[in-house]
Amino acid sequence: MPAPAKGPRLGGGAAHERLMLANLATALFEHKRITTTVTKAKRLRPVAERLITFAKRGDLASRRRVQAAISARTNTNKGIIHELFTEIAPQMAERNGGYTRITKIGNRKGDNAPMAVIELVLEPVSGKQAVVKEASSATAKAAPKAEATVEAPAVEVEETEAVEAEVAESETEVVKEEAAEAESAAEASRETAAEAESAEAEAAANENAEKRSR
Repeated sequence: MPAPAKGPRLGGGAAHERLMLANLATALFEHKRITTTVTKAKRLRPVAERLITFAKRGDLASRRRVQAAISARTNTNKGIIHELFTEIAPQMAERNGGYTRITKIGNRKGDNAPMAVIELVLEPVSGKQAVVKEASSATAKAAPKAEATVEAPAVEVEETEAVEAEVAESETEVVKEEAAEAESAAEASRETAAEAESAEAEAAANENAEKRSR
C-alpha cells in the first residue's frame, strides 16, 4: 500500500481518500463553504486550491485535469466544473494564492471532534494586498526624494564648513594685522623715547659746556 503524501490518511485506503477529497472539493465549489473536521479541511485546502489554479488557466488540458480529479461522471459534477471555470476562476483572477479560508468553530457534539468551516475567498482584492501595493509604490516614489533630502544637508554642511574656514582665515589675518600694528606702534614709541633721551643728553651737555666757559 503506498504511503500518504503528508499527514494521516483519510478513510481506509488511498483510493478512498482521493474520492473523499474529490467529493469535498465538489461540495465546496457547489456551496462555496462547507463544515467539516479540521483535519479534512486542512487536507482539502491544497487540493481545492490546485484545482482553482487549473481553472484559472482555462485551457483544455486544465479542464481535463480538473475533470479527472473530480471524476465528472454525472451531470451535476459537469455543471460544477463549468461553474468553476466560468464563475469562480474569474473572481480569483487577481489573487496569487490563498483561495480558501479555514475558520475553526469548536468541537462537535458526540465524538468531540474539532470542527471548522472552509470557504472560498470571493471578496475582491481591495484590502491588505491593495494596501501593500500602494505602500510599495509610495515607497518607490519617496526613495528619490529621500535621497535628495539626504544629499542636500551634506551640501549645506560642506558650504557651511567652507564659510567657517573663510571666516577663520579672515579672523587670523585681522589678528596678524593688529599684531603688526602693535609692533610698529611699539617701535615708534621706542624711537620717540630714544630721541627724547638723546635730546636730554644734548641739553645736559650744553649746560655743562656753558658752566665751564663761565
